[in-house]
Amino acid sequence: MSRKNKRAPWEEEEEIIWVSKSEMKRDMEALQKMGEELVKLKPNALAKVPVSEELLRAIKDAHRFKQEAYRRQLQFIGKLMRNEDIEPIQTALDKLNNKHAQVTAQLHKLETLRDRLIDDGDSVINEVMDAHPEADRQQLRQLVRMANKEKAQNKPAKAYREIFQILKGLYITD
Repeated sequence: MSRKNKRAPWEEEEEIIWVSKSEMKRDMEALQKMGEELVKLKPNALAKVPVSEELLRAIKDAHRFKQEAYRRQLQFIGKLMRNEDIEPIQTALDKLNNKHAQVTAQLHKLETLRDRLIDDGDSVINEVMDAHPEADRQQLRQLVRMANKEKAQNKPAKAYREIFQILKGLYITD
């Protein structure tokens, strides 16, 4: 008896993954959309994204084109994206898109710190001074006293805003 078409029991069968034409088309459209995001980036933000020289040239060319030429250039960028490593590009785009949310969260933390400064006074001023020895302790104390006084007299919160600006200068670096 011949074993011509039979496999040995210890050999594993290769699993062939079939990808439909519509799935490939969706993948290509996703790459084109990512390329469109890259084209919309400003030059300093684009410099932070790891792309090849050829793709970078195509993106810069897309800025010069209008209407139909622009559409064709986006398709070309999508084609070039097939040869790129997508994960680092997507990570860089996510970081750039998430930067606004990070800044907002940081500002909320500063607002909370400012409220703690006004409510608790010296103990929180000591925390700020430990974190930032270059801060002016006397100015912070004076502004906290003024903010409490404004709050008690229902006056406009000028010192309250000044405290926030000082904290923003200390904690947020560009």
